[in-house]
Amino acid sequence: MKKICFVSSCGGHFMELYQLLSVAEGCDSYIITEYNESNKDIVTGWEKHYFLKQQERKTINFFFVFCYNILKSAYVIMKERPTHIVTTGAGVVFPTCVFGKLFRAKIIYVESFAKINSKSMTGKLIYKFADRFYVQWEEMKSVYPKALYYGAVY
Repeated sequence: MKKICFVSSCGGHFMELYQLLSVAEGCDSYIITEYNESNKDIVTGWEKHYFLKQQERKTINFFFVFCYNILKSAYVIMKERPTHIVTTGAGVVFPTCVFGKLFRAKIIYVESFAKINSKSMTGKLIYKFADRFYVQWEEMKSVYPKALYYGAVY
């Protein structure tokens, strides 16, 4: 049976991920995202969810928050053992995908809608090992040659 982990940072990445939640219909699934006022009501309405700390790269405590998120991501992956990880990217995603890959989960990445002709930092990292890598603009196929294009999630 499929078990799907949906993971993204908060804000725009989460709103893109939210558009994809319907693919989990009939499957065991859960969400991992950063705790934020903008998404807490949506996430807590989902049966199974986990919150990570919101991380900002330019703050003084980034290192500690990032380490906490890595440990919590590892814990959740070991506990849940997803067969698939669907993500739209940003900060908290990379460690979760790495741990998922170690436990043989299929990684499905959707590059940000905001990226029209350049790579995101998360996209650069996950492109190397994603099982499926989607772009939302046809122009992005020249940036990520192995990517799949089916249009935008909106």
